[in-house]
Amino acid sequence: MTETPLKARIHSLIERTGPITVADFMTMCLSDPEHGYYMTRTPFGSEGDFTTAPEVSQMFGEMIGAWCLETWETIGRPNSVHLVELGPGRGTLMADMLRLARLEPAFAKAVHVHMVETSPHLRDLQQQTLQAAPVACTWHETLAEVPEGPTLLVANEFFDALPIHQYVLTSEGWRERMVGLNPQGTGFIFAAGPGRLDTAGLPNEIANPASRNIGPGAIVETQPLSNAIMSQIAARLKAHGGAALAIDYGYERTAIGDTLQALERHAFADPLANPGQADLTAHVNFEALARAAVEAGATAHGPMTQGDFLIALGLLERAGRLGSGKDHAVQDRLRDDVERLAGPEQMGTLFKVLAVTGQAAAPRPFTI
Repeated sequence: MTETPLKARIHSLIERTGPITVADFMTMCLSDPEHGYYMTRTPFGSEGDFTTAPEVSQMFGEMIGAWCLETWETIGRPNSVHLVELGPGRGTLMADMLRLARLEPAFAKAVHVHMVETSPHLRDLQQQTLQAAPVACTWHETLAEVPEGPTLLVANEFFDALPIHQYVLTSEGWRERMVGLNPQGTGFIFAAGPGRLDTAGLPNEIANPASRNIGPGAIVETQPLSNAIMSQIAARLKAHGGAALAIDYGYERTAIGDTLQALERHAFADPLANPGQADLTAHVNFEALARAAVEAGATAHGPMTQGDFLIALGLLERAGRLGSGKDHAVQDRLRDDVERLAGPEQMGTLFKVLAVTGQAAAPRPFTI
């Protein structure tokens, strides 16, 4: 276990106040102003700890840009529309999306780009990436700072990095899983705490685990912050029109399972070992996201797999055009990129896409 400044800070906090929730541990590891993972480093790409779809190929961003352009036309081509990205990485996705804006001058004239980013380090990278963008970009700390109006919003691998709560099944029922100190006081361990799971609205096998022979040690996760942000997005779309895409790895239905994971140098690591040095994520519960959107008055569509989504939008055709007349090396690379983005053994099945609209009509390629 690496001795890091953040490890010492968390250790001291637990010594003073007792074990902390998994959500609080994740928040400190990822967002601590001085030592948080996203505040201090560039995690993306081959030199980082993981690779996101926009870093795989420009085709991903182009497909999302085409979806935004088509959706703008579907909602009536408003002469002013906010194009918002949550957690924009290093700006690669938005740069590729805006390449499509040049194809429709009216869209380029109407769109106002808003980047919602809390990390000063990543904000600097995004500004460098987008300095030659065809439209001006504005940065915000929170979605609430984005002006009101028709909105097209994209959140790619955003929700997976938000803190989750975990509950472990004990002889006394579901108790909140906490992060405490090991008996030697040298590292961190998981332990059941006093908090209990509110099972209202959860599947019967979670509310009554004995009915499905689920035994002690089982884990269920909740994502209140993700759901609250989705509620905020949905309320904005309901009030002002527009649509949003949530693209992430996760599961379609609420289920039992421990999905908390750490990534360091493209390999899985111990989530408790090196606070601030590894990326911490958890699978997104798309059923819960959709429910939050509907309860806020919007309409949820999907989720569908990323592979089905991209292929329906024309990923194969775009790859064919990019490879036309090129040498075998370029064509092979494009085929590899398509497989990685849409193949069932790569990102195609694990990653899901949920659309949320202020109106009932489903955007392509979703159906009601």
